[in-house]
Amino acid sequence: MAVPDVIPIGYRPKQRTESIGRYADGQFLASITYAFPEGFGLDEGWEEHKRLYTALHTFDADGRYRDSQIRCAGTWADHLRDPHGEDSVLTRARVHLAHLLRSLPGRSYTDIAIHPFQVTHEDVVFGLVVRKDEDETWAELYPDRLAFSAPWDGTYDT
Repeated sequence: MAVPDVIPIGYRPKQRTESIGRYADGQFLASITYAFPEGFGLDEGWEEHKRLYTALHTFDADGRYRDSQIRCAGTWADHLRDPHGEDSVLTRARVHLAHLLRSLPGRSYTDIAIHPFQVTHEDVVFGLVVRKDEDETWAELYPDRLAFSAPWDGTYDT
């Protein structure tokens, strides 16, 4: 089955799609996720290259991509130095995400449906990218690595 032009993503509280929905100007998809830059191979010192990002992607009411606000909160090495403090990488990312979400007027958390899109920030791919192998076609949310496929009902696989 072919990938639809507009891909549904289901809102799931307390799961990986808990920060999606609609706002006065359209739809939004936000997340906090670790990622490596494109082409990075795991070797000694990888902790400095694994970065925690906060991302907010906005779309018009029809699901066409508008803009992204992406920011690195720190690295895995930073996390290891201060995993639970008020200035920890994860705390910084959560605070920034809350600020971004509060900036969306008329925000409500609900299912969305968006067109595939792709943007690169600091050599990391962000987006909903159509993927193919010899037997299957699907859409994958990057860098979160959530896969959406038939029956195209908004559920994802990890």
